[in-house]
Amino acid sequence: MEFEEKQGLKLWWLYILLAIDAVMVLSIVLFDKGGMSFETLKSTYFAPFWAVMLPFAIIFMLQKNKLTVQIGSQGISYKYFPFQRKFKLLNWINMEKVYINKYDALGDYGGFGVRNRLWFKFNDKAYIFNDKNKGLQIEFKNGKKLLFSSNKIEDLEIFLINLKKRYNIQAIQ
Repeated sequence: MEFEEKQGLKLWWLYILLAIDAVMVLSIVLFDKGGMSFETLKSTYFAPFWAVMLPFAIIFMLQKNKLTVQIGSQGISYKYFPFQRKFKLLNWINMEKVYINKYDALGDYGGFGVRNRLWFKFNDKAYIFNDKNKGLQIEFKNGKKLLFSSNKIEDLEIFLINLKKRYNIQAIQ
């Protein structure tokens, strides 16, 4: 019996901003004072084209990031590819509470992605990859907190209830 969810950042609106940037840079390069000649572009190492292509490549790589969360009888394991290649297991023994929590991504954590809580609360970390406002909150016995956003909040809630009843896990609230 295992629950698994995969999430990634959906930053489609950044492509629109980058397209506007690309149009501005390319219009200056191609049309300002008759445009740049090939020799001028070659002497500048094609810098205007790198200025257009590099942000697109960075955003494309950000789109390929994936967070995988697995919940089972051993505990909760997660992997944030490409930064973590192997799953990190969080044992039920080390957890004080596990529950579904409501959060505000911008107000509490300052945005999306892997974030620490605002206002210097470094013991509170979050993996937020969607624009929903509920996720899996984990409170550890050492005082640290970890939050995973979820697209399947109803399924997750039902799974946690079944897991608590089947294995008598006291951390699940």
